[in-house]
Amino acid sequence: MERILVLALFNEVVLVTGSSRGIGKAIAMRLAQEGASIIINASKSIKEAEKVLSELPTIDGQKHCFIKSDIGEPGQISQMMKRINKQYGYLSILVNNAGTTHFIKHSELKKLTTVLFDKIYKVHLRGSFVCIQQALPMMKKAGNANIINIASIAAITAIGSNIAYCAMKAGLVNMTMSLARALAPNIRVNAVSPALTETELIKDWIEYKEEQISKTPLRRLATCEDVANAVFALVSSLPYVTGQNIVVDGGRVLG
Repeated sequence: MERILVLALFNEVVLVTGSSRGIGKAIAMRLAQEGASIIINASKSIKEAEKVLSELPTIDGQKHCFIKSDIGEPGQISQMMKRINKQYGYLSILVNNAGTTHFIKHSELKKLTTVLFDKIYKVHLRGSFVCIQQALPMMKKAGNANIINIASIAAITAIGSNIAYCAMKAGLVNMTMSLARALAPNIRVNAVSPALTETELIKDWIEYKEEQISKTPLRRLATCEDVANAVFALVSSLPYVTGQNIVVDGGRVLG
């Protein structure tokens, strides 16, 4: 008997910002495996983004592409959305994953300059909002669309790379709830908040990773695939969920 392949996201068009590596790459891969056409985005990691694009599965004729755009710049976001509209005509799923940070102890207030504070704000919070704002006409065309904001348990614990990062992630979770009300019933908006996640960025943090694992009930760090699976669940099998912050942390916030 011939096996029938069922693709949960067949005909869906997905934009994953900041998808040249790490969590964004894993999300792009996971959703492509389910039949979605993926738009890879990056502002600087061009070679990495092009490599991800070449690795995306094309199970049933999906049309993937890469668009270079700095999510901290509204004008570049606008140009990206115009290109998506021209190329695809609609957008089913927007994953706001792009981010930036710099590690500064919370007690060292003087080191958190206004320039850095503004940069983190422009990408994490304002950038996510502008992406949603600019994508909205295409998402309305798609019908039952989804927005997923990648936040962090820093939004809950206020422990993270710096105070601005924690504050912006908390703002992103709050904005998720506001937008879920504003865009219902045809567009669902949710957040996913991972704990420390095993990526290239933290490969040398041996002692810190061991400390975090010891404080995590499931005794391991999150993987990029853990986060990607949460995103997939929200867009595919949880149609009655909106305005929520799904914590993917192995129990870390339990203390």
